[in-house]
Amino acid sequence: MSVSEMSPADLRILKQLQSSGRMTNQELAEKVGMAASPCWRRMKQLEDSGVITGYQANIDRKKIGLGLLAFIRVKIDSHSEEDARRFEQEVGALPAVIACYAIAGDTDFLLQVVAKDLDSFSSFAMEVVRRLPGIKEMQTSFVLREVKPLNMLPLEGM
Repeated sequence: MSVSEMSPADLRILKQLQSSGRMTNQELAEKVGMAASPCWRRMKQLEDSGVITGYQANIDRKKIGLGLLAFIRVKIDSHSEEDARRFEQEVGALPAVIACYAIAGDTDFLLQVVAKDLDSFSSFAMEVVRRLPGIKEMQTSFVLREVKPLNMLPLEGM
């Protein structure tokens, strides 16, 4: 389902669920100005079509001991589809890598990584990431302050 196929009610539902995925269907229906049954059907359609991919709690990483956030830019030796897929699979299995993107430009992948502190990050980067298959080069940038972390997608004006 594309944005052009979504009704204003669908967008209102998505906006409310991004703010609070724990509200009941009745609460959601009231907030978006719908009756409960049609609201539930629209929400179910958004889930079934894959627009809504799941529900989760937002966790403060610092409060659970993950005080360091870094981005690692990685260049790989080979650009064959098989090598890239193998790299992606190995990165996907690393819990400390909370996001990974194949990117265009002077590097091939951008990894978003969390760690307890600089020492644990250093161990992870040197003993795990550096030993991944096909790594040619890696550069790290440390987050000094999160100005606007990802927690909601823009839905206005779509």
